[in-house]
Amino acid sequence: MSSNPNPSIASSVSTPANPENATQNPSSAQKENDDEENPYSRNVRKKTSAVWEGFKNVETAGVKKYQCIHCKRKYKADPSGVTSTLRRHLKQCPKNPIVLIDKGQQQLSLSSTLIQAESVASVQNFKYEQSKVREIMAHCFIVHDMPFITAEYELFNLLLKTISPHYQKISRTTIQTDIFKTFDIHKAKIKTLLQGVTRMSLTTDLWQSVQTVGYMVVTCHFVDKDFKLQKRILDFCDVPPPHSGVAIADSLHKCLADWDIEKKVWTITVDNASYNDVAVRNLKETLSFQAQIPLAGDMFHVRCCAHIINILVQCGLKKIGPIIDNVRQSVKYIAASESRINMFRDISKQLKLPTKKLILDCPTRWNSTYHMISAALDMKVAFSRFATRDSSYIWLPSEGQWNMVSEVCHFLKLFNDVTQYISGSEYPTSNLFLPELWGIKKSLDKTITSENGSMQSMASDMLNKFEKYWEESNMLISIAAIMDPRNKFKMLEVYFPDIYNGAEAVKGQIALVRDKLYQLFHEYVEEYKEKNMGNSIEDESGTLSSSTSVMSSTSSGTGIKRTGRAMFDSLIRNVDCVTTTLKSELDIYLEDGLYIDPDDCDLNVIEWWKEQRMRYKVLSRMACDVLAIPITSVASEAAFSAGGRVIDPNRASLGKKTVQALLCSQDWLRNYYGLKKSVKALTKKEEVVEVDLS
Repeated sequence: MSSNPNPSIASSVSTPANPENATQNPSSAQKENDDEENPYSRNVRKKTSAVWEGFKNVETAGVKKYQCIHCKRKYKADPSGVTSTLRRHLKQCPKNPIVLIDKGQQQLSLSSTLIQAESVASVQNFKYEQSKVREIMAHCFIVHDMPFITAEYELFNLLLKTISPHYQKISRTTIQTDIFKTFDIHKAKIKTLLQGVTRMSLTTDLWQSVQTVGYMVVTCHFVDKDFKLQKRILDFCDVPPPHSGVAIADSLHKCLADWDIEKKVWTITVDNASYNDVAVRNLKETLSFQAQIPLAGDMFHVRCCAHIINILVQCGLKKIGPIIDNVRQSVKYIAASESRINMFRDISKQLKLPTKKLILDCPTRWNSTYHMISAALDMKVAFSRFATRDSSYIWLPSEGQWNMVSEVCHFLKLFNDVTQYISGSEYPTSNLFLPELWGIKKSLDKTITSENGSMQSMASDMLNKFEKYWEESNMLISIAAIMDPRNKFKMLEVYFPDIYNGAEAVKGQIALVRDKLYQLFHEYVEEYKEKNMGNSIEDESGTLSSSTSVMSSTSSGTGIKRTGRAMFDSLIRNVDCVTTTLKSELDIYLEDGLYIDPDDCDLNVIEWWKEQRMRYKVLSRMACDVLAIPITSVASEAAFSAGGRVIDPNRASLGKKTVQALLCSQDWLRNYYGLKKSVKALTKKEEVVEVDLS
């Protein structure tokens, strides 16, 4: 412990001899306090770093700290004034809406821009940031499926060094580390986004990679608070064998628990595999213990409509299997040899046929079979000419078989159009499916009366499958159609007589849909009442909310009486009005006339409900949740197309965690940057073989 060598000096500093001088010459402690209150004092250096825009000074247990204004995290104040830790936090803070722009010293660079055919030199501020380069490079490697070794290519580094001499080489190990950082940062952002979502739907599917590892993708679909339809991949994880329904259900629940959304899931869309039935049933039972599932889970299991159509058509094509096989073997025979391809190309050019390619299908994908027989039908004359030149070719269909192929192509065109419509990269909302399924039912009914016995048999088997799966999905599709203001119950009254047999059956089905619709609406009303009862009396901190403004202007007497009156008034407004008014929102909506689009174009139904949200406070939320339910699992299957590019034979050594980070981050970054996948990018190239004849 040190002593003061000159106590008189210390006393003269701490206690002024003249009180008047004390007012004119304040102590250093007093100056410090004044400077804190007056940041513009000339004795204190003004903080110019942009970091301070995101932090504020706080004091905890007598210790000075800096607190982030976004996520409330605290950092101990550095006596030296170093802000590197604070700057790194702002760049990675999951709740920071704005990327920090460094306002420090910058370099000047000269650039030329052509304005009105004149080269005008302009001076721009420029500062090279290696950390930013690493971040964007990691994003580039994720989104564009680039191998990590690319970062170490000599010419790749030369290119970046040419762009900026400040560039520092980044190793593939660093790229992998940055990818995991990107995964963690954006996962935190997605979690924050999902906190404001009350209902969401899931799609999931299984896929086996070239590593012989079974992966499961889980995708969530929802409408956010701004009434925007959103889709995010939540997980791309490996599922150890055996891939039983119980194992899949356990993996799904683990994913939901990790994202803390078990109480928000109300539907899951899967294909028609038997293990999915077991998985969905087990998951439904587990989730029902944690929260009430809407309609007691009647709509929890949604069967993929694209797979249902695939089952229908595959069932029908079995009836003409030998004819389809003749066409398939014909295409396969020609595609097996370059000399045969050249011969067939010459024939098609001589005949001036319009089709420029032959297609060899993937038998498990019916639409590829449709494209195969459709292309072959356009070139049936060339097949006949080819048979006269190649005696080994023995699979030429007869004229009667070609006629059958023609009828089948005409019949399947509708199914192909519907499949393309529901399998696009931007999946449609669920209100659009009832007209398409009605068209399929009408086509099947018409074909059953055909004079062609093979077509009758084909349509009959397909109709049996249609009725089986329609019974399991009609409730969701019907309610979704009603939530379209252009349809309401009028569409059911028009379409159901063609779908169901007999007036009594039609009347009973419409009544059943109406009962379920009102039941679902009442559940949303009760949820709205519970939420607003809590919010109207107390906020998160336990203090009175906006009801105090009503209290101060309409009540008199003591503060206790005014507070009590305000609580009662708020309760009446938020509960009783719900009972008398909000429950009739559905009646008001159904009693209004059908909406007629003045521009006669496709209506964005979710946008329409956004415009009507003040009139239909509860119904608008319910409608958007229903419309966001995916009727197909295409969104999840699209992830496997990306997976096939990420885990190609040259990258088969990628770890499971790396695959998860790459596939999930790719989806999140595409949404972050507003990038959309093309339909071609979603097509699995290994499914079909195309023979170019041009």
